[in-house]
Amino acid sequence: MNGLSLLGIALCVCACGYFIYGRWLTKIWGIDTKTKTPAYLFEDGNDYVPSSKFTVFAHQFSSITGAGPVTGPIIAAMFGWVPVMLWLMVGGIFFGAVQDFTALYASVKNEGKSMGMLIEKYIGKTGKRMFLLFSWLFTLLIIAAFADIVASTFNGFGANGALNAPNAAAASISMLYIVVAILFGLFLKKNPLAEKPKLLIGILLIIGMLAAGIACPLYFGKTAWLYIVFAYMFMAAVMPMWLLMEPRDYLSSFLLLGMILSGVIGVVFTNPSIELPAFVGFEVNGKPLFPILFITIACGAVSGFHSLVSSGTSSKTIANEKDMLFVGYGSMMIETILAVVSLIVVGAAATGGVMPKGTPFQIFSASVGNFLSMFGLSRPIATCVITMCVSALALTTLDSVGRIGRMCFQELFISDTTDPTKMTTMQRLCTNKYFATIITLFFGYLLCLGGYMNVWPLFGAANQLCSALVLIALAVFLKVTGRQGKMLYIPMCVMFVVTITALLMSIYGIVNKLIFTGGFVFLTDGLQLIVAIALITLALLIASHSVRQLFDGSGNTVSR
Repeated sequence: MNGLSLLGIALCVCACGYFIYGRWLTKIWGIDTKTKTPAYLFEDGNDYVPSSKFTVFAHQFSSITGAGPVTGPIIAAMFGWVPVMLWLMVGGIFFGAVQDFTALYASVKNEGKSMGMLIEKYIGKTGKRMFLLFSWLFTLLIIAAFADIVASTFNGFGANGALNAPNAAAASISMLYIVVAILFGLFLKKNPLAEKPKLLIGILLIIGMLAAGIACPLYFGKTAWLYIVFAYMFMAAVMPMWLLMEPRDYLSSFLLLGMILSGVIGVVFTNPSIELPAFVGFEVNGKPLFPILFITIACGAVSGFHSLVSSGTSSKTIANEKDMLFVGYGSMMIETILAVVSLIVVGAAATGGVMPKGTPFQIFSASVGNFLSMFGLSRPIATCVITMCVSALALTTLDSVGRIGRMCFQELFISDTTDPTKMTTMQRLCTNKYFATIITLFFGYLLCLGGYMNVWPLFGAANQLCSALVLIALAVFLKVTGRQGKMLYIPMCVMFVVTITALLMSIYGIVNKLIFTGGFVFLTDGLQLIVAIALITLALLIASHSVRQLFDGSGNTVSR
């Protein structure tokens, strides 16, 4: 098999998924292009901000496209390229894109409510509290894993103390992105632009930031970058959407789309052979295909975090319901293409059926950097640009998850009123956005001390379990509102079985370390064990509560 064939299959299948299956969903559920969306009804200049179609798409795509589409397929390729490709195609179209679009759809139809608040409306207050607690714990895992990834990527020093120019330059560009995004947001607030001038200015700013960052690299160690990343997450969590996140995601989207385009062009021009075996076996290095494949590949197939973005931030900025398919379903299809490009990259870089050594980021950056160097770009600059793109994937996820984690914590303590004067002292404190952000980031930092590799398996299982719970909740929403929802039944059942199995395996591994193998550290292993047990307990409670609601046979429906 060659790379061009795999890419062609992916492009055709994803296009069919979007134009046939996606449009079929909008047809049977209904889209009202004339009704005012929550962005207009509750416009507050902070969370609810009416935005253009591409601006919302840029935020959704930049937020959901974390490190997953690069790391997942490359790690899972140990099972062979066929299982990876099959899961990307089936999972992307019938699981992930459906979940992302339905979560966005349900939220827009319900005043831009987050998944937790949707569960309160359609399932009950108990289900809401359990889901919000689950979601908050889940955001801590995302913060821990991705903050460690970004800090490691920005580390300007090698293991031997030598300067690492590509990493330092990528870090410099990323910091420029934050500053320029704020200035760009202020400019657009005072001088709204049409899409074409806005696009042109955005591209010019990107070119300028790339040149300045490469010329002036920032050499800081991993620990320093970790503190800087958490400071950035605090800013992103409390500042208005239009001031930081939206302009930064808008600018980042061009970088990410450019990276995907570079990979696609490289595959088209080189048509590399896939040197990996089609199928290795049902168990590799002691890891079973089921459930490891399905939790290793999240972004690109299905990821629970996407639903939190769809219902937490994107739904509050949609200006017209007709934009929902492009934002929700379309962004997932492009992410699936990136995952396929990652699979082709590792397949082409393999030698004699053996994957190259190095982290998934290193493998991806080196291979796509080679593609860029074919067009006259020097190898160091090409490596720097791709390193920046890869780090942008994780950093744009972090700014969203910090905000979503803060909102989940606040909503946990909101009862029947949002009026601060009618709340208790504890409620006022916990619903304060600054306090909620500090608490969320503090516990995320504690988990981060365990390192990316220790947190990732638990994050992967929790991520997919979140997807299963969201799909169950969305099935209830569709039933209660009189819409067809049976297409969600198979995805929700498959993901629930997969992820409960994976979490039980994680708990077994940590307990085995505590009792038999030694090396158990409470601050890291102990906290992970507590989180894993809490997640699986909450998941079983939420699922049982939601399934009873789904199959209660009452047949009662409400509008919207």
